[in-house]
Amino acid sequence: MKGFYTLMYHEIIDREGYDRGQYKGIKVQQAYHDVLPESLFCYKDEFEKQMAYLFEHGYTTLTIEQVIDFYYHNKPIPEKSVLLTFDDAYKSVLLNAYPVLKKYHFHAVCFVVSGWLFDKAQDYTKEYSVCMSKDELLSMKDLFEYGNHTAFFHTRKEGKPALLTETKENFLKDLSQCEAFVSTKKIFAYPYGIYKKENLDWLKEFGTLLAFTSDEGLNTKETNPLELHRNACLLQYSIDDFKNMLKV
Repeated sequence: MKGFYTLMYHEIIDREGYDRGQYKGIKVQQAYHDVLPESLFCYKDEFEKQMAYLFEHGYTTLTIEQVIDFYYHNKPIPEKSVLLTFDDAYKSVLLNAYPVLKKYHFHAVCFVVSGWLFDKAQDYTKEYSVCMSKDELLSMKDLFEYGNHTAFFHTRKEGKPALLTETKENFLKDLSQCEAFVSTKKIFAYPYGIYKKENLDWLKEFGTLLAFTSDEGLNTKETNPLELHRNACLLQYSIDDFKNMLKV
C-alpha cells in the first residue's frame, strides 16, 4: 500500500439504550447549538471490532510526525498504516474509545474546537454530544495528540460554515487562538469538511503543513497535504464494511 487511510470518528456510543429520538444535539462551552448527524456516531462494540482488526492485521497507527515526514521529508511509512482521528473532543471518546485504544497501545489525533471545551467537566448523557473539559481532554495525552479544528469557527450561519463567510483576518486570528492550545502545531481539520480554495492559501500563509477534509480516499504522495482524505467510520458500518474501506 503506497499510502494510508485516515479514519474519522466523532461519537463512540453504547448500543444498549441508544435512542436517536431522545437526542438533542451538541453541548459545548461556546454559545452555539448544532446537531451531529446520526451517521457520524459509531457503536462502541463496532469500534472495538475495528480496532481489534487493525491490531490483529498488523496495522501501524501513525503519528502526525510520520505523516509530515512522508510528505515533506520523503520518508516511507509502514506498509499497513492508518491515521486515527477524532473530531470535536466529545466525552464519549474519553469514556468509550480511549480504553480500547489503550488496550492496543494505539496512537490517535483529536481535532479540538478549543472554544467548545468546558472549564469544568460536565455529566455524560446520551441526550447530548457533550464536549470534554480541558482537563479531561489532556488526561488522554499518553495516546492522543491534539490538532486545530478552530477556536470558535465550527459554526454555521443560515446553513453556511464560518470558513465560507468569515474574512481572512478573522480566520487567522481564530486559528491562532486554537493553535496556542493544541499540542501538535501546523495541522488542521476543516469544520464540516467544507472549505473554499482560498482557505488553502490562508492555511499556507499560517504555515499549516497538513489539513484534513472529509472526502474519502487513500492518501498517497500525489495527494495535496492541505486536502488530505478522511474516511468516516459510520454508524451503519459492519466490520465487513470497515474491512472493505481499507482495501486499495
